[in-house]
Amino acid sequence: MPESQIPEIPAAKAAPEAVAFYDAENYRSEESIGYMMRRIITAVGQSVEARMCDPGSPTYPQWVPLHKLHMGEVKTVAELARVCELDTGAMTRLLDRLEAKGLCRRVRSVADRRVVNIELTDEGLAAAREVPKILSRVQNEHLAGFTHAEWEQLKSYLRRILDNAQALAARGDKNDPTSS
Repeated sequence: MPESQIPEIPAAKAAPEAVAFYDAENYRSEESIGYMMRRIITAVGQSVEARMCDPGSPTYPQWVPLHKLHMGEVKTVAELARVCELDTGAMTRLLDRLEAKGLCRRVRSVADRRVVNIELTDEGLAAAREVPKILSRVQNEHLAGFTHAEWEQLKSYLRRILDNAQALAARGDKNDPTSS
């Protein structure tokens, strides 16, 4: 094949260059994206908790594993810990509380005794079915005043921040001049 007909292979996409939106002399924590996102997460969590008035109902952190199990995203304790971003000790304590409420049970795998599967009970399944209803309502309330286009744009911005965070984590933040 002549050299002029060889298809060009696109270069690997380089990470975008960091822009100095913040500087140490004028830094205000209340203007930090991390601070604002943490406040939003806290507010959403508190709103979800307020919707679960029953004393025996799951707490906001307990709804995440119930939802993941119900959606079929995970089956084992290890998978659940990974998707919930919890260490195995924290996951064990959380599952202890869910089992005490009668919402799930741990079952050792017959094929591999090292693997522990998690199953929702009938009560856990009923509780898990409520998760999307409550989360949709709460998140819609927090997005009051946004247009559909603004909502899509916000999600796009958040995905970009998440992509940047994952790229930084993947390279071990070696390119950060402050980490040396």
